[in-house]
Amino acid sequence: MLEETSTLIGLEVFTPWGVKVGNIANIEVDSEDGEISNLYLEETNDALVQNGEPILLPFRWVQALGDIVILKHFPKDLPIHSEGIPENEYRF
Repeated sequence: MLEETSTLIGLEVFTPWGVKVGNIANIEVDSEDGEISNLYLEETNDALVQNGEPILLPFRWVQALGDIVILKHFPKDLPIHSEGIPENEYRF
């Protein structure tokens, strides 16, 4: 599992409408079931994420996974704290 998830690091992540959100910098795995729970993105698009801050996205938002990642959902207004830590379910 660790070897498989490490291949995701660095992949570009895109919205359902084809706009780049950012790059996968880290992956959060649920310790109970060993499934990927969240993707930590860096180098985010400041047109989508305030100040291009890093964000944590739920893995359940992933539509397709290959050479790139395509999301099936991405909010138009992603709430970000001034420290760059997303609110609610996006928080570490």
